[in-house]
Amino acid sequence: MKKFFEEFKEFAIGGNLIDMAVGVIVGGAFNKIVGSLVADIFTPALGLLFGGTIDFSEMRIGGENGILIGNFINAVITFLLTALCLFTLIKSINAAKRKMAKPEEPAEEPAPAEPSDEVKLLTEIKDLLAKK
Repeated sequence: MKKFFEEFKEFAIGGNLIDMAVGVIVGGAFNKIVGSLVADIFTPALGLLFGGTIDFSEMRIGGENGILIGNFINAVITFLLTALCLFTLIKSINAAKRKMAKPEEPAEEPAPAEPSDEVKLLTEIKDLLAKK
């Protein structure tokens, strides 16, 4: 049981939890930005293209007391626009990262090491023996 609490303490105080918390906070703020982009810019622009506001919130299947499907359609449209926005953003970031990354230069081959004195001496002896 003591080991369990030590592991939990390491998890709670360690970098994993802090990194996760920062990610959630930044993700929440980013969600607001993307939501505003979709609701305030993309959706009205699509409305202009199609000749009116895009709002299906009152759409029902089966008459006045039927199934309210419009909110679901609005949520699907918002999801698709959000996904498109995130896709283009991440694609742009990845392209910028590739552009900024320096290609690895091939390592220069080291010059051959100078033979040791023993090797030089043995080479001279070999050459002398070869002459005789």
